[in-house]
Amino acid sequence: MSVVEDFAKLCLADKPAEAAIATKSLVFKPKTAKTATPIPIVVIALHTTTTASNLIAQEASAKDPRLARDDLMKSFFNCDSARGFTLAYLANATSEFTLLIDQNLESVEDSAILQLNDDLFITKAELYKYLTPYTKKVVDFSKEVASKDSLPKKSKDAKKAAPPPSAALDDAKLIGITVDKAKDFPGWYQQVLTKGEMLDYYDVSGCYILRPPSYAIWEQIQQYFDAKIKALGVQNAYFPMFVSSRVLEKEKDHVEGFAPEVAWVTRAGSSELDEPIAIRPTSETVMYPYYAKWVQSYRDLPLKLNQWNSVVRWEFKHPQPFLRTREFLWQEGHTAFLNSDEAQEEVLQILDYYAGVYEELLAVPVIKGKKTEKEKFAGGDFTTTVEGYIPQTGRGIQGGTSHHLGQNFSKMFNLSVENPLGAEHPKIFAYQNSWGLSTRTIGVMVMIHSDNKGLVIPPRVSQFQAVVIPVGITKKTSDEQRVLIHESSKEIESRLKKSGIRAFGDYNDNYTPGWKFSQYELKGIPIRIEMGPKDLENKQVVVVRRNDSRKYTVKLDELETRIPEILDELHNDLYSKAKELFDTHRVIVDEWKDFVPNLNKKNIILSPWCGVMDCEEDIKDSSAKQDDGEEIETDDKSPSMGAKSLCIPFNQPELKEGQKCVKCDRKAINYCMFGRSY
Repeated sequence: MSVVEDFAKLCLADKPAEAAIATKSLVFKPKTAKTATPIPIVVIALHTTTTASNLIAQEASAKDPRLARDDLMKSFFNCDSARGFTLAYLANATSEFTLLIDQNLESVEDSAILQLNDDLFITKAELYKYLTPYTKKVVDFSKEVASKDSLPKKSKDAKKAAPPPSAALDDAKLIGITVDKAKDFPGWYQQVLTKGEMLDYYDVSGCYILRPPSYAIWEQIQQYFDAKIKALGVQNAYFPMFVSSRVLEKEKDHVEGFAPEVAWVTRAGSSELDEPIAIRPTSETVMYPYYAKWVQSYRDLPLKLNQWNSVVRWEFKHPQPFLRTREFLWQEGHTAFLNSDEAQEEVLQILDYYAGVYEELLAVPVIKGKKTEKEKFAGGDFTTTVEGYIPQTGRGIQGGTSHHLGQNFSKMFNLSVENPLGAEHPKIFAYQNSWGLSTRTIGVMVMIHSDNKGLVIPPRVSQFQAVVIPVGITKKTSDEQRVLIHESSKEIESRLKKSGIRAFGDYNDNYTPGWKFSQYELKGIPIRIEMGPKDLENKQVVVVRRNDSRKYTVKLDELETRIPEILDELHNDLYSKAKELFDTHRVIVDEWKDFVPNLNKKNIILSPWCGVMDCEEDIKDSSAKQDDGEEIETDDKSPSMGAKSLCIPFNQPELKEGQKCVKCDRKAINYCMFGRSY
């Protein structure tokens, strides 16, 4: 079913007898550099409203917007002509766009009927429901254009907080999550991150502020992984974030892989730079000239360096917190070896550590495997990966990658040494690896574990593992007993801290225990420990788990041994639940007729495959079509509807004798994991 037909279902079936309010929908193309991708501006206004282009430019932070022509309509909205454009085509958008709404339209009653064109009539309520997924900005078109210096800055990412009515939780409180994870996953994800105080939106689109709870998770990941790689002899270093265009372009395949998302510095103050300087999207070309300088003998190998830093990839797709951001934190390891076997052994060792981050820290199951030639790291020999699964959307997600670069970069940067066998033997170019893990890990964890009450954070990475809350204090409670309950609670907090539990107490009597329970459920604190009059009398505490509200009674003399056990049990239960969902939604499909129907059931597909890149692309294209008669469940913030190859799993099902590829008639060479993905 086309987007036009879908939209028509929202509109009135017949022309209304009563007068409708005429509106206009306009699309503008801003002026951009020839190499830049324009971001279209869509304006929805009353027909009587004058929509001045200079005001549109100001409100959209764009330059010289002009009415879009047919070519832009075709490339951005898959609409054949500007004349034929309607709001239905917004659902076809291939990248982000700016949406401006007339303030006069805002003041119209929800029940009012709007006339979109000669044939389409819709109530305001239905129109606004349709526009809910898009970031809207309300504009007063009657105001004067402000001077340049007085323009307010506002993030394009900042969405309107109100969820679609159908996704609202019946018992939602404004301070908590107000949308259902199952009905409005993007809206839920935004709320759980911001209300859970994991991040905040910044005034540069695609960039986010990591607040202490999320940065604490990253610190736990750092500590775990840093200890692992240092045991392998890896040392930490730091290289500049800038790279000259001359150096960046030295490795052709590598540059082509990153070219669309490289951010360039072209000006210092009011002066143009003689040579543009790139901000690193990754550091191979930054580091390897100096590897070549420092490695003068085979005795200098292996060279193993890692850096904890940020990189910039100026994505033009719809940004998503933690998953697709223009700047993100990561670690990137770069190592050089004398022989290939050592290098390849390290690739797999690092991949095991990445799996450990997900499974041992984040309670997230992953599949280890190798990327196809099409999906491997640009300029590398091969790429290994850990792949996760988001049950709510049925999509796979790349968790971390470890690349064997072979000798491709060492030949380009002349990282070579004399042969240990003697000068009469040819020089040896170093065998290199690079491997990286980013703050995307945090987004994966949140999507999998969290619920409609808020965050669920696994205890091994949570900033705080336990909160101690005094309970049972009423107006009838004597001052002496109140003090005793508080003192006992503080003693519990102190004992937990001394035993290595990251604990804190909330002794503020201005809030009820119930309010505190909801607040710390929202923030994802793994367990809460309740101390009341009866607990004091029985020398015990009540422990409640965040993930399932399971309650335990723990004797005070068992506190230091039982609380760590409960935290481990919580971690294991989170992992088991996520693994069961992944295992039951990873299905083997041998015939193409079963591929798309299983994909539409939010499954990851494991299919026999021929290994040919053209076939891989055909699978992605064909699986985006509704050729099975079922309606594909869409996620408008995902990069693709088609199933891309996720990896060739190391753990392979046995191929049948003469097994054919799932899509073509060629002989299958292995099973490949396919899925819609982030």
